[in-house]
This record gives sequence, C-alpha cells and structure tokens, in this order.
Amino acid sequence: MKKALIASVSMAALLVPAGAMAQDTVKFGILVALEGAFAEGGADGVRNVELAIEQAGGMAGGKTIEYVVAPTDTTPDTTVRQARKLIEQDGVDIILGPLSGSEGIAMRDYAKTIPEKTVINGISGALETTWVDPAENFFRFNLDGAQWGAGLGSYVVEEKGWTKVATVAADYSFGYTNFLGFAVDFCRSGGEIVERFWVPLGSSDFGGVIAALPDDVDAIYLGVGGTDAINFLNQYSQAGAETNLIGGTIMADQTVLTSRGRAKEALIGTPTSGALAEDNPDPAWQEYVKAYQDAFPEDERFPSPSLFGVGYYVAALAAIDALNEIDGDLSDGQEKFRAALADDPLDTPLGPVSLNENRQASGTVFINEVQEDGAGGLKNVMVGKAENVNQTLGMSMEDFRAMGLPSRDTPDCAALADAG
Repeated sequence: MKKALIASVSMAALLVPAGAMAQDTVKFGILVALEGAFAEGGADGVRNVELAIEQAGGMAGGKTIEYVVAPTDTTPDTTVRQARKLIEQDGVDIILGPLSGSEGIAMRDYAKTIPEKTVINGISGALETTWVDPAENFFRFNLDGAQWGAGLGSYVVEEKGWTKVATVAADYSFGYTNFLGFAVDFCRSGGEIVERFWVPLGSSDFGGVIAALPDDVDAIYLGVGGTDAINFLNQYSQAGAETNLIGGTIMADQTVLTSRGRAKEALIGTPTSGALAEDNPDPAWQEYVKAYQDAFPEDERFPSPSLFGVGYYVAALAAIDALNEIDGDLSDGQEKFRAALADDPLDTPLGPVSLNENRQASGTVFINEVQEDGAGGLKNVMVGKAENVNQTLGMSMEDFRAMGLPSRDTPDCAALADAG
C-alpha cells in the first residue's frame, strides 16, 4: 500500500486549522470486505482506491482527500454497522462500497437513512440493489451480476456446442443474480439446465455436491468465487472429475488464478464473462494496468487488477470526477455532487459508463477463456464481448419484471426457451 500517500494525507489534515477542515478536506469511507471468501479481492479494492487518489494528486474539487477503511466480512449486519461508524464516528462525506451482493442490498436500505450523504457502490452485484426500490443517493458504476452473465450462454452454445449443463452456484443474492444472467442467455439460445445445486457462501466442503453432479452433461456451470472457488476446484480435482467447466464472473478472477496449488488448472479452457478482459487492447485499459503494476510491489498485488479492484477504482474515479466538476461543493445535502454523478458518461479503463434512471450502469461485458500463460501460470484471454448491456438484458422492463427476481428457481429455463 502507498504508505507515503497515507502519511502525506494525514499530515495535511493535521496542518489544516480545525475550523477549516470541513471546507478544505473531503473524506471517503472505504467500505470493503477484508474477511471471508473475498478478503484478497477486498484488499485489492483498497489498493485501487489508493491508486485513484494518488493519480489525482491527493485532491478532488480543490480539497485534500482523506479516507478511512471500514472492514466487513460480507454479512449485511456487519456492513451496516461499519457504514454507520463511518458516518457517525468517522464523519465521512462519501462511502465507497460495499463489495458483496447481500451487502449491497443492505446498503441500499441504509442509504435511505442518510439522505444527505452519498454511497457509491464498490463492486457488489445483486440485481435488487438498484432494481427494487432503489435509493436516490446510491450509485452503481459497475454492471450488476445479471449483466455480467450476458453473452456467456450464447457463446458456449454457439462456439462450444455445449447445450446441456448442470449448475453449481452460491446460495445468496449475487449467486442468484449472476446465474440469472447466464441462464437467460443460455436458455434463450436453446440450452438446457438439467439440475441446479446451491451452496452456502463460505463453504469448505463440496464433496456431496461433486458426487451428485450428473455425468450426462456437456459442462458444469460454477457460480462461486474467492476461497469457495479454490476449495471447490481442489476437491473437484481430487475426485478425478473432468467435465467441461463454465465459470461465473468471479470463478476465474485474479484472486483464483493466482492462488497456490495445481487444482486451479482444472479451469484451463473454461469460458467466463464479466466486467473486464485482462488482454483488452484499449489504451485506457493498458495504461491503467501499467499504473497499477507500477504503483505496488509485485509481491503485494496481482499481475493485473482484479474485478474487485477495478470496481473500487471506478467508484473512486466517479467520486473524484464529480467533485472536480462541482469544485468540491457538497452543500445542500450533496445535491450538486449527486447531479454530477448522474450527469455525463464517466470515462473509465473499461470504456464510458453511463447510468440509467436507477443510477445503475450499462456497458460492455467481456467473454474470456482461461489459458496457460507459458510461464507456469494461468491467464484469461478475451474471445468476445457483448456491448451496451442494460439492466434488463435487452428485454422490455415488463418482460424482465415478469420473469421474477433472481432466486434458486428463477429464471424458468423452459419459459425462456419458449419465449426465445
């Protein structure tokens, strides 16, 4: 982490007269999971906020940026408790976070109790966060989990010829949402889901599920991530399973590909979809990756930014960009700040990001495949993309709502196939 940056920011705060602090500083609260299955990704989130602040010279809207890190464990109760501390004790102006799906739903509700503050999502991806009764002061510049699944189903049907699958996914809001995006695309392309398995977040024993997986399928969809993904792959390899794999968005992230052990090699050839492509030739992405690599020692970062890191980086960019646009004016319950956030498309390493009426991003989804990197490791290689993916996956709002919210049983594959 950038200790020099932290020290300079803290020293600047000490040198400012107490009466001028509110005018001359802006305080971010980084609400991020640093315990549980996504702890490594959360740490990358913090690194990326630090990177964005450093690139801005430690300033936004003419004010010195201070920040406080509030660690969570991905549970909604802990998240709200830490968010309350950020507001009531630490006095932050803006919250950047949270990371995980159910945390996002909880923060949507908490945001309604602090109408004069603003929450910019970190990387949480549950659909309901911005789709069901959204909070006017909650902004999400990343696609939701369903959007991240767009394009993957049609890719495996059309390019791989995999039309019959079983699925294993995390039994919580993001697991449902990410699965829904894949399933909508897969079933409308003529695919069949023969059986669905759901596993608790933070699982360590997948033996029963692995033993129950059917043999007569073309592939297994895996909608788990972090240490859950690593544990699954270890046990899957030990069981001698060799069925083709399809990865959910967080299945083959840097947090998994850089893990120790050889079990992750079961991912070779696995297609996934999500917010980024590590080999994206876009100059904005390449410049960002280099800046990330240059900012942190090799043994303190991933080879390239993780999904989690990118989400927090974009959230920090959004806050800094809006503050610059309004010269740091957070008066009147941050009304000008929120108008600036919602206004123009934000230029990001992933391309321009625009928000809909729910303050939810639309944008590009990248299709990747896991391959060997030639140096004993693994990498993701871009094989396609779906552009301008909106929150309703190209369906009308009426049809999307009629499908129902993501759950163990939604979507209904047979109904989607008939509609397709």
